[in-house]
Amino acid sequence: MTDPISKDSKSFDLFKLNKQLLQAVADAGYIEATPIQQKTIPLALAGHDVLGIAQTGTGKTAAYLLPLLMKVKYAQGKHPRALILAPTRELVMQIEEVARQLSQYTDLRIVSLYGGLGPKPQIEQVQAGVDVLIATPGRFMDLYKKEVLFTKELKTMVLDEADKMMDMGFMPQIRSILEVIPTKRQNLLFSATFSGRVEQLATEFLEFPERVEIAPSATTAATIAQVKYSVPNLKTKINLLEHLLEKEEMSRIIVFTRSRKNAEAVHTFLERKRLGEIRVIHANKGQNTRINAMEDFKAGEVRILVATDVASRGLDISLVSHVLNFDVPLIYEDYVHRIGRTGRAENEGKAITFVNPAEAYHFEKIEELIRMSIPELQIPDDVAIPLTPFEEKQAYARELDRLKQRDNPEYRGAFHEKKERPKSTKGKGEKTKEKKHRKKPNRNQLKTKNQKNKGK
Repeated sequence: MTDPISKDSKSFDLFKLNKQLLQAVADAGYIEATPIQQKTIPLALAGHDVLGIAQTGTGKTAAYLLPLLMKVKYAQGKHPRALILAPTRELVMQIEEVARQLSQYTDLRIVSLYGGLGPKPQIEQVQAGVDVLIATPGRFMDLYKKEVLFTKELKTMVLDEADKMMDMGFMPQIRSILEVIPTKRQNLLFSATFSGRVEQLATEFLEFPERVEIAPSATTAATIAQVKYSVPNLKTKINLLEHLLEKEEMSRIIVFTRSRKNAEAVHTFLERKRLGEIRVIHANKGQNTRINAMEDFKAGEVRILVATDVASRGLDISLVSHVLNFDVPLIYEDYVHRIGRTGRAENEGKAITFVNPAEAYHFEKIEELIRMSIPELQIPDDVAIPLTPFEEKQAYARELDRLKQRDNPEYRGAFHEKKERPKSTKGKGEKTKEKKHRKKPNRNQLKTKNQKNKGK
């Protein structure tokens, strides 16, 4: 059998990893290191703090896991020596899967902590002994307060998807964690974008970091072909979705919606159309349901996965042919993470976005963020385009007024302006209404009148 690790400059064996890790890398089918791995692994092995800016799907998980596992090496003691923090349970589970794959020839004990399940099994795992801990900030602090976790032996800490951490409001928990772990440690921070809040976190978290930026912040992978459709209303979105799923060669598709309500509506519609096996995941779905849906999708048993942004990160699924944004995300960085589910590991993928009149504003901002203009396709002739209902038109107009006023407080749109009535006089119609109101007797007056009539 040919050794899959080549002897060129991108080979993993040049990183001076031990043979257990190199064997696991070979078993995983990694042929050569990606750019983020080539730059990060030597710096992390040398003990530097690292600030990594790289879009999703570039191999950054292995970029920090390999040096971390090399540093920890083997099982020792009972308390964790390395901590990886991630914003969602899906991402924690994904990191755990990769960590177990890369550490399969070692005796390292890897434990993941996340919400959605009772803490008892996780507590038992921690108490049995742990070397590498992978956790969401909330569950980590929960167990720390229960005096289950002891942090004095932590020597390495990784923050993954730091931008999402900020979006989800985890800064207070992260600061609390930084207060209870040793100050003398190696830190690695990874983010797909480098916003002001991420920069602030990096300042607090890292000491003289080496910055590794594989592509400009918030860029999309070159392997992803991106297109958009301008769609006048919700019903047309549904019709166009059905058309694309019937006519285009889409083998494995993730359809992203902005809300749980839309996710359920799209799922119900597609189930009726029988366009292939379909699952839906969002925050209201139970943990086991979500895990099973993702596993079936990974295994190729499910053609269509409908999801909210709970699944836009942490899903490392190969051969996703298409990502379809049924709704434009309101957190613009989430566009990068959504479409990063396709075009992974140098495979080609396609990202399609439906843009209604109110969402056009947001999509322009996304194009500014990723520094590119997405080509627009015309809706095919055989897709029915019904008239937009009056209420939907009104909702779009109000939303656009709100967005424009947010940018320009002096802007007064069609739904913002109201004609003021003169204060000194009342209109003729109002006087008539007032007279009518005065003439109309109330129930008590009628009762008194009837009693008088009876007396007569």
